[in-house]
Amino acid sequence: MNTIIFYEKTGCVGNQQQKHSLTAWLRDSNKDNDFCLEVRDLLNTHWTQTELLSFFSGKPIKQWFNQSEPKVKSGEININYLSQQQAIDLMLSDPILICRPLLQYNSLKQSGYVDGPVLAALGIFLTPETDLQSCPMMDDEPDCFESNSGDAI
Repeated sequence: MNTIIFYEKTGCVGNQQQKHSLTAWLRDSNKDNDFCLEVRDLLNTHWTQTELLSFFSGKPIKQWFNQSEPKVKSGEININYLSQQQAIDLMLSDPILICRPLLQYNSLKQSGYVDGPVLAALGIFLTPETDLQSCPMMDDEPDCFESNSGDAI
């Protein structure tokens, strides 16, 4: 059985939609018996700099970040001017900043539910109108962004 590792923020509505999309694809392509989706908690994983960096290969630093996170969205953290080291240090200290989900399939890794090496290896190609990366929650839902919250919304 092939394992797809899906790092999520527990209770995130967007991550739930992404998992649903992924499992529906596995079912519809008759590959659900060949693959196992292993869900892990992104916020409670003890990341190393090297491991976290491996999910961002080839992406500009600003794409490493959760664009809906209030400190990023407001500009309090200006992701356009961060060095690689500054970006990783921020994410290691506050993993809510990491673009979700992080996906791993064998040695392939990617951040975000966007076209990338993991989805491509699985044969999943998103259409331009498919947006499962943007946060589906309204701006008035602050509980989504509590760093250490594992509570479902």
